[in-house]
Amino acid sequence: MDKTEELRLIRKAVRGNPDAYGRLIVLYQEYLYKIAFLYMKNEQDALDLVGSTILKGFQNIRTLKKPEWFKTWLTRILINTAKDELKKIIHYDEIDENTLSRRYQTVTPEEQMDLNSAIERLPEKYRMVIVLKYFSDLSVHEISYIMNAPEGTVKAYLSRARDELKKTLKEDYFYAG
Repeated sequence: MDKTEELRLIRKAVRGNPDAYGRLIVLYQEYLYKIAFLYMKNEQDALDLVGSTILKGFQNIRTLKKPEWFKTWLTRILINTAKDELKKIIHYDEIDENTLSRRYQTVTPEEQMDLNSAIERLPEKYRMVIVLKYFSDLSVHEISYIMNAPEGTVKAYLSRARDELKKTLKEDYFYAG
């Protein structure tokens, strides 16, 4: 689907068309699931999170001011819902190696385990920017919107997170300027 068609669907959804919203969800369901899985660490919780996100998105679609920001807006709902859910869950499992971005498939299994472990040890705000930037390929501007933080703050978090990862990993296979 091209961007023009997608924007047309988003505008229809904002006006209350449930079919248009449903088509958009089909378009983004895999993306939503991947992000949800990174947060929830298991299939059922990720599916539940996606379901909650879809419902909250539908209930609040009329609040979307800029149609071109639909994906980012929906991602923000998903992450805020995930945070709420994670407050209820006491444990954090390691990120499953299958969830790593294709960008890191040349990394050995040992390096992946080190990377997973290092990411898990980061403070939440740093872990979030790393996941959104390198696993979801979002821009600093989009991450800024999702986190409700200035772009300068996001850039600082990314820089600090990369520095922490480099210290922990003591190798340069993750750093991507």
